Order: sequence, then C-alpha cells, then structure tokens
Amino acid sequence: MTGDRIFGAVMIIVALGYILSARTIQTPLFPDPVGPKLFPYMIAVGVIICSLYMLIKPDPEADWPGAAALLRLVIAAVVMVAYALLLEPLGFVIPTAVAAGVISYMMLPRASMAVLTGVGLSLGLYVLFRYGLRLETLQAIPREWLG
Repeated sequence: MTGDRIFGAVMIIVALGYILSARTIQTPLFPDPVGPKLFPYMIAVGVIICSLYMLIKPDPEADWPGAAALLRLVIAAVVMVAYALLLEPLGFVIPTAVAAGVISYMMLPRASMAVLTGVGLSLGLYVLFRYGLRLETLQAIPREWLG
C-alpha cells in the first residue's frame, strides 16, 4: 500500500514538472489549431488523475512482477526511447508502426497480428492527428524520401 502511495505522489510531481516544461514550448508563427501545448497538458492531467486514484485507493496486496515481466518493461522502455529519437528523422508512420508492432507482439506473441496492429495503429493515428486534429506539421515520412 505504501509503495502505491509513494509512486502516486512521485508521479504527480513528475506530471506537474511535465506541465511546467510544456509551458515553455514556443508557439510557432503559424500554429496548428490545437497548438503544441495541448497534448502534453492532456497527458499530464491523465497522469495526475491516475496518481490521485493510487493515493486515495492503493492496492492492499501489491504483487511485484517476475523477471520476465520486468524484462518486457525494460524492452518497452527502450522501444519508446528509440521511437522518440527516430520520430523526427523517419517521420511518423514508420517509427509508430514499428513501436506499436513490437509492443503488440510483447503483449500477444503473434507476428501477423503484431504487424497488422502496428501498421493499422500507425496509419490510423496519422490520419487522426493530421486531418482530424489538423496537425499540418506532422510528416508521414521524411521529406527527403519524396524527392
């Protein structure tokens, strides 16, 4: 119970730091309709809500994961760091498809479903972000590849 409360409190502090960090994002001359600050704010609010729940109602019998689960968490963290590093040079679609596919495979080890999940999620999110949220600066693939 104490571990959940400590984790919840730490995550609230991290989320507040995330909000303060997002406040420093400069708005470009021709901003997107949503603006660059909204998404980080939404993530931070979600983290705060979940962390408050952990503070108010912690799990009385916390079971720590075994070594295999911890290894999957480390792999997922490495995949997400690589995703963040490759997003700008490779565009949105390819890194998103690979990251979603790898994480999908870790949840349910079926290669065909992981590939379909990665490609479908990547293309679906691209359409949502680019056309639904009108994020004009989001590039599907690097501009250099288009010639």
